Parts: sequence; structure tokens; C-alpha cells
Amino acid sequence: MSKTGKRRMPRWKRIVLVLASIVAVLAVTVGTLFTWLYTGARISTVGAGFHRALAVPPLASSTVEPDGTRVFDLRMQAGETDFVPGGKTPTWGFNGGYLGPTLRAERGEKVRVRISNTLPEASTVHWHGMHLPAAMDGGPHQTVPAGGAWSPQWTVDQPAATLWYHPHPHGATETHVQRGLAGMFLLDDERTRTLTLPRTYGVDDVPVIVQDVRFDGTRLDHGHQLMRSAGFLGDRTMVNGTLDPYLEVKDELVRLRLLNASTARVYDFGFADGREVHRIASDGGLLEAPHTTDRIRLSPGERAEIVVRVRPGERAVLRSFETAVGPDFWNQRFGGGDDSFDVLELRAAAVLRPSPPLPQALAPSELPTGQDAARHRFFELRMSGINGRKMDMARVDETVTRGTSEVWTVRNGNGMPHNFHVHDVQFRVLDVNGAAPPPSLRGPKDTVFVPSGTTMRLAMRFDGAADPDTPYMYHCHLLYHEDQGMMGQFVVVEPGGAAGTPQGAPHGAGAHGHRP
Repeated sequence: MSKTGKRRMPRWKRIVLVLASIVAVLAVTVGTLFTWLYTGARISTVGAGFHRALAVPPLASSTVEPDGTRVFDLRMQAGETDFVPGGKTPTWGFNGGYLGPTLRAERGEKVRVRISNTLPEASTVHWHGMHLPAAMDGGPHQTVPAGGAWSPQWTVDQPAATLWYHPHPHGATETHVQRGLAGMFLLDDERTRTLTLPRTYGVDDVPVIVQDVRFDGTRLDHGHQLMRSAGFLGDRTMVNGTLDPYLEVKDELVRLRLLNASTARVYDFGFADGREVHRIASDGGLLEAPHTTDRIRLSPGERAEIVVRVRPGERAVLRSFETAVGPDFWNQRFGGGDDSFDVLELRAAAVLRPSPPLPQALAPSELPTGQDAARHRFFELRMSGINGRKMDMARVDETVTRGTSEVWTVRNGNGMPHNFHVHDVQFRVLDVNGAAPPPSLRGPKDTVFVPSGTTMRLAMRFDGAADPDTPYMYHCHLLYHEDQGMMGQFVVVEPGGAAGTPQGAPHGAGAHGHRP
């Protein structure tokens, strides 16, 4: 006992109290940090306003050669863009500082695209949604080196559709798309010309290329924030490279060609006043009939065409609403599912030109039904790779036979959002978790959102040219996931044929490149 008559606390108790205090402080600190991160992760631009006229990408000029080949020229280049006041933003684009022109061609037409790369590094140009030979696909095997050129050519052999083009360099696709390398490629055919659909480009038929961005001063910030396992998620959206955009509308009906050109964000588009729109097309072209809905959910790479009716003098806001992307509150919040954005304002003129009514029938389906499938395959989507394997440029993962149909079963049990894109083909969604697909998943698709806990069966046909040495890709189109190795390769061979040996890694001018 001490001189004061008080017994000193044993040493072990003092240690326990100190440790308990440290644990309590750590718990409070971690809890505060978690609350700060969780609360700050939710983003909304609803009500921010619309201040800039929507830019519409120009239609690309072209020439027609004596044999009927339509020739386009695309130059990949660095530039500067005026996004925000106070300075210019360094960007990349095709034939300009940011994004690229809209290419347009007819079914049955031969096309050639002369591409030159004036960027400081190699890239590629992939024709997303296009049915074409593997050597012309623009995947990671068709690298165009800095200072190099590439001239793919093919015959358009698919229905009218809203497609797009973007880079596909292995391991660097996310940053190349974020910097501005993207554009639309529209296909037309005889049937669509007979339908009473809005068709005047930039007037009542408008491309809507939606991207999310974040600025660090005047520069684009491409960094990933904490806990964002989906990839880059920005705090603002822009359309066709325009922040806070509005579109002057002078017709009763306007056709919006929606493209999710973001690298990781899933949008749930609808109008702020809840009005219904007519969805007339999906990734690969027109539906069999218009589908009336008030929401259109698109994951990265997906497209949809909608027709909206406006009233004289009104303003209608296209919004992206909160949507389910994760199986739990954590993945939902940090996957962007709790975010909402005012995307585009339609400003209707006081007097509108009358529009003819939409046709009740659009286009008969050309998709396989899956009933004559020659083979069934299974694909498990995980950050560790597809079916447990990361992308290997020298490995052929699947070999398919030309002229056959197959059913691919795709499952995501990874706890985070993924989607699935297949090069060269358009597929039919047969079922989702064993049930018939909802109307939003009907029509020709080349990219589909696969939330965690979802299994989908997809029917597709491989009727293009065989090339055992040049693969197509299948992959998650959340581009960070793709860059991390969520990608595989397949080749198309003649009946009885076998896969060859693909180029292991791009070098020089790539498999089919050359120096000018």
C-alpha cells in the first residue's frame, strides 16, 4: 500500500486499460472514416441546371471509289478542349480534339477506314458491334503504333444499327477511352428507310454519347477513388463532350441514340417527369415492335434508341436515376448505384413540326433461337479472370465452328457489377436466372449487364469468315476490369478445323498495320 493509503492498480490492469483505450480510439476513427467515405460516395447533379448547347458530332466525310468502296479517314490525335472556364483541357480525339465524327454506311456497302495514329503511343480502333473479319476487328491484336497507320476494309453485312468505335489496346483501354477516343458508326438499310421514324441527323435523330468525368482544375482526373472496385466513376456527366447540355427540339418526336461510353458507370435513363418513351432499338438494331417504358438501363458499351414526344414550349430533363448495381449496401454505394445525374435537357420550340406516328412493326428478328445450338459453353465472371483465367494474348480460349449457333451461359457470382461483350456477333438473351428476359433485354445485343447473382443464357451464330490465327474477344466492358484481365479470345474455324497460334503480343505495326 502507498503512503497515501491507496493501493496501486496492478500493472497488467493498466496495460489492459491502455490497450482498451487504443482500441476504442481506433474503432471511433475507423467508424468515422467509414461514415465519411460512405456518405461522401453518393453523387447527385439533379437540379444543377443546363447551360450549354449540345454539340452534335459531324457526319464524317467520305469518298466512293470506282468499285463502290466507301472510304473514311480517321486521325487519332492529341488536342485541347474547352470544357470548363479558366483554361483548356488536354484531350485525345479522332479528327479533332475530343471524340470523333459519326461514320455512316449502308448494309451491303464495302467500307474502308484509313486510320493514322499521331498520338505519342500505340492504340487500336475497335468497331464495337460490327460483324466483320477478325483481322479487321480492331482488337488488341490490330495495334496501330505511334506514327503508324492501318486500313481495315470489309462489307457491311448486318441490319441498320447504332454502333460505335473506340480503342482496345490490351491493358490501356480505360485511359484511352477516357481521354476522348470514341465515336458513333451508324448503319442504314432498305427497311429502315421505309419506316416513319425520325431520321434527320442532328435535328430529330440525335446521337447522345454519355460519359462521366471528374475535373482536377481544368484537367481530366482519371484516378480511381477509394473502394471503387468497378473502376473510374466520375462526379459529372457530359453528352457528346458537352457539360450541362441542352438540345433545342423543333419536332413533336425526337429520336435519341443513347450510348453509354463511360468506362464503369451504369446509367438508368428516364425523364424527370416520369413520361414514357418508345424504345425502338437495342445494341444491334431495331426491335420487332416499339416497347413503351419509362426507364432504360445501360451498362458501359450498351446502346438503345428511344423516341420521346415533347409538347410545345416545354422543357424535359433526361435523368439517370439510382439503380441496383450491387447485392449489398457496400457494393451498391461504391459501385455508383446510389448516384443520380441530370444528363440532358430537351427544350421544345413554341411551335413544333408535326411528326408521323411511329410504326407498330419495326424489323423482323434475325437472331438465332438457340434451339439448333451446336454447342453450349459456360463463362464465370470474376476479377480473377473469366473461368479463372486472365487474358493471355498467346492463348486461344475457345474455338467455334463457322456456320453454327451456340448457347453461352454467363454467370456473375463475384459480388460486384460486371457486364459481358462479345465481338463480331449479335446475340439473343434467352433467359435470366431461368426466367424469360424482360422487354429491356429483348432485341439484338452485343453487350449485356450481368449483376452479381445473375446467370444469363445467350444464343449467337458464327456465320462470318473463318480465321484460325486471328481471335475475337469476349470480355467485361467495365474497362478497368477488362484491363485487369477479364477477357478471353475465340477463333472461328471451318468445320473440322483447329485453332492456330495467335500473335502473342503486338509489335511493330501490329498484325495488319503498316507505316505510312
